[in-house]
Amino acid sequence: MSKLKIGDSLTIQKKVTEKSAALNFGSGKLKSLFATPSLVALMIEAGAKLVDDTLEEGMISVGRVASVTHEKPTEVGETVTVKVEVTNITAEKVDISMEAYDEIGKIGFGFNERHIVNKKGLLKRAAERDKSLEFIK
Repeated sequence: MSKLKIGDSLTIQKKVTEKSAALNFGSGKLKSLFATPSLVALMIEAGAKLVDDTLEEGMISVGRVASVTHEKPTEVGETVTVKVEVTNITAEKVDISMEAYDEIGKIGFGFNERHIVNKKGLLKRAAERDKSLEFIK
């Protein structure tokens, strides 16, 4: 599998921009606040990097479950810090806890379950599924 261990962690940061604001994700008029989908994406990015950087050549992790609670608003211009930590490892999956903070305090938390797969095999299965659409058309 990988050299990953329970307790391994990674922290990443990102400045909130208008591109990551709620207005761009269908949330009405909230152009100055960090969007929940942006928070989820940043958390998943951190989890994927934590796991994928330790895997053997040809292997990747894919998200299977993500659960995020976005508790506090963050304005454009602030920096969001996400910390992810491995909480459980089996032969085929890694469980990750996720926490997010802005410059004031904690803004969210969650859980991500990532499965370890062979990249070529996954792409082959996806292509086979895509071919099934030809019969529908």
